[in-house]
Amino acid sequence: MSALVSDFPNHDGLSSMYFDQNMITSGRWFLVAACAPTSFFSLPWITGIVALLYIAIAAILTVKILKIENPCFIVLTSALITVFPSLSSNFAYVFTMDGYMMGMLFCVSAVWLVERAGKFGWLFGAVMLALGMGCYQSYLCITMILCLYTCAVILLKDEKPREKLIGIGKYFMMGVIGVILYYVVLRILLVIQGKVLDTYQGINTMSSGNGRGLIGTVSLMYTDFVKFTFGKVTAPGTIAGVSLFVTAVVALVCFVRSAANKGVLKKPLFYVFSLLFLSVLPCAMNAILLISTDVTYHVLMRFQWAFLIAIMMAVIDHGVSKDNFGNYIGWAGVIFCTVLVCSYIVTDNIAYSNLNKKYEKTYAYCLRLADRIEQTEGYYSGIPVALVGVVGNDSFPETDITGDVTGALLGVSGDYLLYKPENYRDFYKYYLGITFNILGEDEVAKFYNEDFYAEMESFPGKTSVLLHDGVIYVKTENIR
Repeated sequence: MSALVSDFPNHDGLSSMYFDQNMITSGRWFLVAACAPTSFFSLPWITGIVALLYIAIAAILTVKILKIENPCFIVLTSALITVFPSLSSNFAYVFTMDGYMMGMLFCVSAVWLVERAGKFGWLFGAVMLALGMGCYQSYLCITMILCLYTCAVILLKDEKPREKLIGIGKYFMMGVIGVILYYVVLRILLVIQGKVLDTYQGINTMSSGNGRGLIGTVSLMYTDFVKFTFGKVTAPGTIAGVSLFVTAVVALVCFVRSAANKGVLKKPLFYVFSLLFLSVLPCAMNAILLISTDVTYHVLMRFQWAFLIAIMMAVIDHGVSKDNFGNYIGWAGVIFCTVLVCSYIVTDNIAYSNLNKKYEKTYAYCLRLADRIEQTEGYYSGIPVALVGVVGNDSFPETDITGDVTGALLGVSGDYLLYKPENYRDFYKYYLGITFNILGEDEVAKFYNEDFYAEMESFPGKTSVLLHDGVIYVKTENIR
């Protein structure tokens, strides 16, 4: 609610008060259509409510895919998908929130349609997967882990091998055709619009591999999986970490009990399939690392971990028996999952609180800076202004005390919204009603090695704002 009823932008949001969402050069060819229903203006309340609607539908489909029946775990799964910390970072990018959540919904729908849409469900699912990736490619991992779980369930069923292969083959075909369809549409639209893929996140190399080699890529997938699973996002505090660990242990116990009740513990194939599932899981979770060598694997691309925890809840739900031990272990799962969800709620609101403070500090800083610029002798409206983007830590105390909690949450950590000259220009324009002729990064870089710049103090020092050769120079951090 605090994110929906406020208008606290992050650094990217400053330039997205109106943004047509044409992100085809980043491979997101369907994002413009996904964001169109709520307009291309930054409207947190409308965009946020629509995004929550998509999340709600995705939660319903996830519960159906995982076949969760216990009302407690249905509520907890829905809550988990809504409050997982990576989603708080998404809300910091609220101007595109609805488009991303539509993409997530499509990727979940792709799995649901395979089983529920009849003979050609795999084909309908492929279309949904292509659309989902057209909004945000990393949500492919959500489809992959849901498919992986569903295929594991099929393998453990008491069915003929042929029926199992057909069932698994449908999910495989859905995934392969969906990815191919996504890429074909992308290439066609790039040709139509006369554009090429951007170098951002190495998206322009996604068809040629990441350059690490098979062993290097798989090794990175495993190490990253372990680090993130036990990192600050999934376990933002001791309570959350303990709750997540206990939830995993309870899920393991319930899985073993369920297998014992079905009489499969004595079958060698059970251990083969279990080992295969655990071996493939890190790769499915980190499939995005296959794209390129330049990908920065940030928290917006990590939403699949919420679905991994949802799978744990499903395993607990399916493995609880009606004996006393089963009741105890079932309630333990409910209690610790509840504690985990509540910990995530607290984490989210810490993030939103810091985003609010970032805005307030940026407002105060820019107001002081604007006054100094306008009071500089020789200033006139439209005079070129050259400044370094980052606010100097040597001049102002660090007041973001949420680092241990929000440090890994992109867009909500830190003290200020300012990282480059364009951030100043947009903040002055949209929030202070001031128009400065602020030079771009390339033009600003030219004076870094000038002697007069080295001798300047960083703001708010007396010599931090200087008129030189018809340009007002502002030194915001004490570097040469």
